[in-house]
Amino acid sequence: MTAPAATAAPTRPARPRPNLRARRETRAGYLFLSPWLIGFFALTAGPMVASLFLSFTDYNLFNDPEFIGVDNYTRMFSDPNFLQAVKVTGIYVLVGTPLKLVAALAVAMLLNVPRRGQGFYRSAFYLPSLIGGSVSIAIVWKAMFIDNGIVAQIGSFFGGPPASEGGWVGDPARTLPLLILLTVWQFGAPMVIFLAGLKQVPPELYEAASVDGAGPVRRFFSITIPMLSPVLFFNLLLETIHAFQVFNSAYIISNGSGGPAGSTLFYTLYLYLRGFRDFQMGYASAMAWVLVVVVGLVTVMLFRSSKAWVHYAGDER
Repeated sequence: MTAPAATAAPTRPARPRPNLRARRETRAGYLFLSPWLIGFFALTAGPMVASLFLSFTDYNLFNDPEFIGVDNYTRMFSDPNFLQAVKVTGIYVLVGTPLKLVAALAVAMLLNVPRRGQGFYRSAFYLPSLIGGSVSIAIVWKAMFIDNGIVAQIGSFFGGPPASEGGWVGDPARTLPLLILLTVWQFGAPMVIFLAGLKQVPPELYEAASVDGAGPVRRFFSITIPMLSPVLFFNLLLETIHAFQVFNSAYIISNGSGGPAGSTLFYTLYLYLRGFRDFQMGYASAMAWVLVVVVGLVTVMLFRSSKAWVHYAGDER
């Protein structure tokens, strides 16, 4: 008799090789990223490349682009409206951004002190940042500062000088401060970031400084500012970039003209007027790329300067 054949052991399915698994995971990752990648190349990178090409052309939306080299860029320096737009935007950035950060830090320090209704106060101070950039708020802000607006009525009640025709909105010397005041009022977003940074400052540092006889001012400049320097740098960077891009409020308050006397002719507003009112798309594209380069240079300067005044935890400097 022959011996029964041995039963074959069940075979296990072969595991995929590591490189095959990695390729599968890579394909799955790109599949999930595909909506963002399509949007980036179709809606961001593609238009940017197209605008770079158009910046070297004479294009008015109705005819084919005509290549003119760097004429659009050289033309800017002889354009008085362009120089006015650069001036107005520069003043807005250099004045409005520091004032906004000072207001945000001051309110954050007040809200950092425990008190009843603290959550309500935080929400109330943050609310302008949610609605401040909307068209409706710009319309309300304009209505407050025109003839017979609430600001003019309050000024006349306290015996102030009579407002000029059009109120603040019609006075070239007051229109830009009006817009700066509007952006300072929207300090809620940097305030919340400052408040989060203040929560990370160890209270032992203030206690030790008080024991050593340091007053509030000394504690602020010796402890609060150095400990908040990374947060301050982050807010400064974001608010500076945001200030270069202001458009809605200037357009609404000036009725899209940049007036009176060019006092609200911001860079983005003038870019819009050149592109969509005058149909000078080549010139507007060149202005857009100049803005990109300027914002990039300012960002690089801020990062380089941060090495001297921004201090991180564990930094031996």
